[in-house]
Amino acid sequence: MVTTLIEKLVGDLGDKRRWRRYKGRVKALPGNYRTAAEGLERYLTYFGAITKGDLPVDVVMPMLEDLAGLVERAAADGTPVRAVVGEAPVEFAEAFFRNYSDGRWISRERDESISAIERGFYKEVEREITRERERLVKAIGRAEADGRGIRS
Repeated sequence: MVTTLIEKLVGDLGDKRRWRRYKGRVKALPGNYRTAAEGLERYLTYFGAITKGDLPVDVVMPMLEDLAGLVERAAADGTPVRAVVGEAPVEFAEAFFRNYSDGRWISRERDESISAIERGFYKEVEREITRERERLVKAIGRAEADGRGIRS
């Protein structure tokens, strides 16, 4: 009864614990891998929220946990970040996201005739996605540079 009341006030405690475990895993990564994981997380959650609407916990948490696992394995094996994400980190992130989504709102919108208001909204969304792409590329670049500095 008390747990139910608390959960009604603050949300599902299991989801919060799961999020904290995930964040702990990312925080434990070596610097360059942590930078890459955080950049990918930010892009995936931002990009996912735009393309899918509100990302439900049952979609976002498995995606982020798998991302953490991928980066943890790379760190443990000593695989460079660039070898994981390739030369196009944005394409990697979007392909990674597509494994967890059931459709892309923006793709459908591109194919439909939309009103002037919707076109303005779409342009703003595209600008934000472009900014996030640039941030992701910079984060991967920093992670790669940090990795070189650590190994030197």
